[in-house]
This record gives sequence, structure tokens and C-alpha cells, in this order.
Amino acid sequence: MYESTKITENHGTPGLARQLLRVVVLVFALNMISATFFIVRVRRLVDDDVFNMYDVRAYATHGISIATIREQRNAPGPGSFIWFAEAVRLIGRDEILDARIGVLFSWILLFFGVMVGARFSHWPELWYGALLCVLVFPHTPTASATALTEGPALFFGLLGALVWTEWASRAGNGNRISLLMGAFGALWMGLAVTCRQYFLALFVSAGVLALILFAGKEPTEKRRWLFRAAGLLAVGAIPILYLVYAWKGFTSPHMAAGVSYPAYRAGIGISWYRPAIVVLYTALYFVPYSYSALSRMPRNWRWSALIAALALGGIASFYRERLVDLGPLNSILKAAARVPAGAPLLMLMLAGVAAYNAISLSAQVWRERARFLASIPALFSLLVIVFFIAEQIGVGGNIPFYDRYIMQIAPFLGIIGFWCFPKLTWSRMAVFAGMSCLSQFMLWRFAFVR
Repeated sequence: MYESTKITENHGTPGLARQLLRVVVLVFALNMISATFFIVRVRRLVDDDVFNMYDVRAYATHGISIATIREQRNAPGPGSFIWFAEAVRLIGRDEILDARIGVLFSWILLFFGVMVGARFSHWPELWYGALLCVLVFPHTPTASATALTEGPALFFGLLGALVWTEWASRAGNGNRISLLMGAFGALWMGLAVTCRQYFLALFVSAGVLALILFAGKEPTEKRRWLFRAAGLLAVGAIPILYLVYAWKGFTSPHMAAGVSYPAYRAGIGISWYRPAIVVLYTALYFVPYSYSALSRMPRNWRWSALIAALALGGIASFYRERLVDLGPLNSILKAAARVPAGAPLLMLMLAGVAAYNAISLSAQVWRERARFLASIPALFSLLVIVFFIAEQIGVGGNIPFYDRYIMQIAPFLGIIGFWCFPKLTWSRMAVFAGMSCLSQFMLWRFAFVR
């Protein structure tokens, strides 16, 4: 059941892949046109540009070294800032414009990487679906037009993850091309961790996936598989170990010491609310990618699921002020608060729907667990989501968890969504169109709000 050297199902259809390809190209073109126009028209610092450009400027001026990495102010790894700094050094015109061009270029590379890779993949519809779910995410145009770290991080992380899962399905070949594919995927996942430390979930998931597949191997193949997987993951660990050596941990020394910003401090510690916040945001953002599950709850689960969803929604509503930070959801709840009991009722409804949807999806995955375990991308995606949530327990300090961070697992939510419901219906396209319009609004509000 866990055999990785054989493709046990042809989950998607060529028709679905072609449909997704057309929609992906359309949404990507819209995002790129909008981001380019924004970059040309809006030259002032907006959003996290204000904070991130300090480190971009430092790397562009002083180069890349242990010293400059240790002097970094921001909590995310240096990978994205170095990417932006190289764009500033290569173009050499205006640092804000140059850094944003570097951001835009990372998204272009991600798009073409997925386009090329999907042509050789066993699951092209899941590659396209993963990219589409990132492109319609509410914060994506902003992350394409401003110096946010998500662009380079997703370029390395998503492509690395897709290539790694492809290698896992072909590893029985043992040829040089297969090994190069595995090394490429592992190394790029490692580079993603140096951009956003939360992408450590990718690396851990790859290791767990390798162990799961190891358990299903023939005794004569186990040693060879374990040696290959461990060797390739060791290659991918090189940039992670370098970051840990430079910072003596996973957070920049300045951020951990609390000298970067007067109000925030980051570090390794124990946090119990943060995983709950991530579970809430993950469940909420999962709904647009898998809302068909709402009408497919098994009959014998319906009342139990409804009671559980209402109970979870009530808990989320009661603790909403601690669970919701700055972002679209926070703005919606503030608007609803103008009506008596509007905010708690809206939170109850949203969290309840998200919980019911998650329960229904869990039931479907459980019913089809044999097929799910045979789909390596779907299994890997579930591991990523679980470890992304679990690693939040160890995030100390007081830096908030913004909903934008869910962008890092949006492609994996999309993979599971398209695995469960491999159709591009008109209603699904309407939902994606609405999300895309919201994402454009979230970018262009910066042009009119000073």
C-alpha cells in the first residue's frame, strides 16, 4: 500500500489538468499585471517594506557574511532578504524598485517552474492546483509587489516539495536523474527554511514520508532506500545547519534579544495559544478550497459533527480576541461589532462552518484512506499541515501570527482539496474569482491609504 516505486492510481484526468492550466495562466497574468503596475506607480514604502528594507539595504551594502547575517533585524531567515539585496545590486537604480522587481521575479520563476515540472509529473493537476490556490490567496498580490519574504520562500519551498514528492514516487529507478531530482527537491526545501523558518515543516514532512515509504518497501530494498533518502535530506540540511550556526538558533540574535523592535521579541519557547490560532486560520482558509465537503458529511456523522462544530465555534467566539490578530478576519469582526452581538455571532458562524468542513474532509479521507496513502502528494501535504501547526508550539516571544503566514501552506491545502474533489466546477471558479478580487483589493488599498 505504501509502495513508492509504482504509481497505484491515476487520480486526475488530462481534462482537469488542461482546465487548471488555463485558469492558472489567467490568474497569474492578472497578478503580474497588477503587481507590475503597482510597482511602477507606488514608490513609497508600504506594509512590511518599512521593516524589511533595512536588512535588504544592509546585505546590498555590506555583502553576505556571517557578520551581516548575525546583524539582521527581522525574524525571518536571511534567504529572502539576500534575494532582494542581489536584485538591488544587479539592477542598481532605486532600492525599493529593485527589491520589488526581485520579488516579482521570484513569482515568475515559481510559475514557470511549475509549468515545466507539471509536464513531467505523475500528478500535473495537483501541481497546477497547488499553484492556483497560492495565486488566489488574499495576500498573494501584496507579496508579489512588495518586499515580503513569501515570494522567494514559496519559490524554493513549493518547487522543492513538489519535486521531492515526485522523486519519492520514482526513487526505485535509482538512476542519476532520479537522484538529482531528489537532491534538488531537498536542497530547495532547505533553502526555503532559510527564507521562512516555518518551512521547516516541509523538511520534517519529507523525512517522515521517507520513513512511511521505507516501511512499505521489500526487505531487499529497505537499506538502499534509507541510504538514498538520508543522503538527499543531508544535502538539504546544509543551508539549515548554516543558518543555525550563524544565528546559534532559528531566530536572529537581535530579534531574540528584543532590540530589533521595541514591542516584539522572538525566540524558542512554549506557546499554547499559537497552535490554536493556526488551527483556526488553517480551517478557515481550507473552506474555499474544499467547501464541497460541507454537503458530503456521512449521514451517521451529521448530528455529532454539527454539535462538535457548534461547540468549537462557541469556544472560538469566546476567545476571539486572543485568536484573531491583524488581518482581514479582524477587520470583518470589527465591522460586525457595530451590530449588537455581531462579532461573537459572526465568529461562531465562521468557526463553526470551518470546523464542520474540516470534520467532513477528515471523514472522507478516513473512508478513502487506502487511496489517500497511495497518493504521495496528498500524504505529504497532510504531513506539512500537521507539522506546520505542531511547530507553532515551540514559537516563543510575542510576535503575532498573521493570517498571511497561512500562504506558506496554501498550496498543500489546495492539493488536498483537489485530491478530495478533482473537479473545476463553475461554483469553484466563482469562489476563486472572489478570492482573487479580494486579493487585488488588499494590494491596492496601499495606494490610497497613507
